[in-house]
Amino acid sequence: MKAILKLYEQLHDPRHPLVCLDERSVQLLQDSRPEVPTQRGQVRRRDYEYVRRGTRNVFMIVTPKMGLRTVLMTLRRTKEDFAKCIRYLVNVIHPHAECVHIILDNLNTHHANTLIEIFGMPEANRLLDRLHFHYTPLHASWLNLAESELSALTRQCLDRRIASEWILAYEIVAWEQRRNLDVIPIRWSFTWKRAKRLFAKMTDSFTAFTSQN
Repeated sequence: MKAILKLYEQLHDPRHPLVCLDERSVQLLQDSRPEVPTQRGQVRRRDYEYVRRGTRNVFMIVTPKMGLRTVLMTLRRTKEDFAKCIRYLVNVIHPHAECVHIILDNLNTHHANTLIEIFGMPEANRLLDRLHFHYTPLHASWLNLAESELSALTRQCLDRRIASEWILAYEIVAWEQRRNLDVIPIRWSFTWKRAKRLFAKMTDSFTAFTSQN
């Protein structure tokens, strides 16, 4: 936790940008019957039944100090998808960076070996020479700002039935452009100093409780 929080406290350096990465599956749902539109004196009505149209995976790439979000949609969440996402991050999002620091969770595909397996050693080494992975502690994925942005995407864009990947892609692009329009950096307020005070209080409370029992 300390290592992650210290990264958030650093000033932005375009040569060494800090990036948060996370992913989530989105289920495609289609109405089983056409909805009844709003009429005078009657709200819109929709049947509770729906038809499943599969799932799509969404990668969220956030550069918090720049206020930049990039969302990539893939058919699946495989090693190849992760490897191509990382290559896109290095080649397209931050092509001039010397080293990209990436905060991500401990999913089994989130490792350097994935790049080696998919691209081969020469290409993997080219990418890895410009990458530094920083993993969140177990049960502490909330430290990853990309998870917060995925939650915002879900609340603001994906909180309804989406019937096809084309509609999903259109909605995601619209959300991403609107979210990036103001170019407002994301400020992380939970510092290591605050964390130490919080956990010191929790430890004292736990010690007092155990001593009484």
